[in-house]
Amino acid sequence: MTMISDLGQRVLVVGAGKVAAQLVPALARAGWELAGVWSRSPAHAAAVAATVPGTPALSSLNFTLLPPAAVYLLAVPDAAIPAVLQEARFPAGSVVAHTSGTVPLAVFTPYPALRGGVFYPLQTFSPGRPISWAQVPLCIEAAEPAAEALLLALGRSLSPQRTQLVATPQRQALHIAAVFACNFTNHLLGISQQLLAEAGLPLPLLEPLVRETIDKALSNAPFSVQTGPAVRYDAPTLAAHRAALAAHPAWQALYAQLTTDIQRQHPQRPSISGTQL
Repeated sequence: MTMISDLGQRVLVVGAGKVAAQLVPALARAGWELAGVWSRSPAHAAAVAATVPGTPALSSLNFTLLPPAAVYLLAVPDAAIPAVLQEARFPAGSVVAHTSGTVPLAVFTPYPALRGGVFYPLQTFSPGRPISWAQVPLCIEAAEPAAEALLLALGRSLSPQRTQLVATPQRQALHIAAVFACNFTNHLLGISQQLLAEAGLPLPLLEPLVRETIDKALSNAPFSVQTGPAVRYDAPTLAAHRAALAAHPAWQALYAQLTTDIQRQHPQRPSISGTQL
């Protein structure tokens, strides 16, 4: 089997944020040659480039001055993608792919000389927390078959079993779902931590409950395994919780809204025969 490194494949990463910081060393481990890292912050570009010895930190968006890369990955914030495409100079015919869950493939339409694509890793990235790329779903999209094939090869070099084609509408729906599953869940855990702290209790007390909740939700239809006072229509407990949240009116309102939505999903009053949590 011909290895990607044997083909002399080069990847240039535009951006030096959380995604790029994890992606650059992962690409090197997968056998890709890093053609460079660019960022509007030279210090950030240098820091990310340093994770792969010999990778240059770039100061110019004129990439025609460099040997061409097989793929140019735009690992920049969503709002910055149009500006980078407008300012950058890529060799004609370059495969240029962004890593956004929301930005449509059509963002490349004004640039017919480019072969645009999407290389979206469905994961949360934080400094100091290495990612197991083999477990990351990588969502690929491109209008041109050769670009699609190249991005699929790039994805499979990192995540052999979880790289797949996902069109813009499905990817955008996936991103919304991910916000609920990840970002909102993390925020709710933050609320839990603060409430526990106010009571003099540590967050790890919730760890077995949180793990069982996630495990159960991933092995069942989540709505079908809903528990708690909302689904039980436990009015005294709901009232007590709302009263206890009086010092946090925003959280009190959020509690009421989530309760209402749970009950919307479960309009029939279930039995209150001892179900806990």
